[in-house]
Amino acid sequence: MTESENGARPLPGLPAGYDGLGEAKRLLRGVKVAALGTIERAGGFPLATLTTIATDHDGSPILLMSQLSAHTKNLDADPRASVLLAQGGKGDPLAHPRVTIVGRAIKQTDPAIRERLKARFLRRNPKAALYADFGDFAFWRLAVEGAHLNGGFAKAADFPAADILTSLDGADDLIAAEEGALEHMNADHPEALALYATRLAGEPAGRWRATGLDPEGIDLAAGDMTTRVAFPRRVNGPADLRAVLAEMAATARANS
Repeated sequence: MTESENGARPLPGLPAGYDGLGEAKRLLRGVKVAALGTIERAGGFPLATLTTIATDHDGSPILLMSQLSAHTKNLDADPRASVLLAQGGKGDPLAHPRVTIVGRAIKQTDPAIRERLKARFLRRNPKAALYADFGDFAFWRLAVEGAHLNGGFAKAADFPAADILTSLDGADDLIAAEEGALEHMNADHPEALALYATRLAGEPAGRWRATGLDPEGIDLAAGDMTTRVAFPRRVNGPADLRAVLAEMAATARANS
């Protein structure tokens, strides 16, 4: 989805034709390890730590953290936080894109919300199942207030929360069908998932599986690799999803 398609206007700091918002959303959804910035509770210094991450249906970052961790204790005192998601690669690391998401981290205690976040987080980070239910661990959700993209040299822009997040208006049917749709795709259509990853996202071959769905795209993983494939148009329900996935598979095969 380009900036002209999603309604975003060209922004200062971004070259013409560069889809900065699309890049920022791809990084938010596609990178699963982040630098977490919190405010050190004793001295007020910024503290950067490493954490795994997933996203809620609207793109809000989901964190699984132990109460014993320094960053969790910091958030108990001051909920302001940031997560830096960077794309690695060969060459100068500063030439690769990265996005920083800022907001306020909120511990999720409602059982229904916790189960939803847990399902999305563990599909993205299955090894976390070993400790997700430990008594000192809790799921946190970052209430996004803005984002800063650095796409490399001469590619920088700030986005408000309304732009970086995905609207869920009218998407209740899709969200309700997510688990069944993921099970179906992973069991019956692994070839299509591999096509999405390799021919649409440019990723290496692997045993790709679907880990999440939302109105704007599908999240995929293969071992330690993760990627994001944006839909060609917004999807609000199962019928829309089937049509778009079939269309994407046809496009991917044509790209061979």
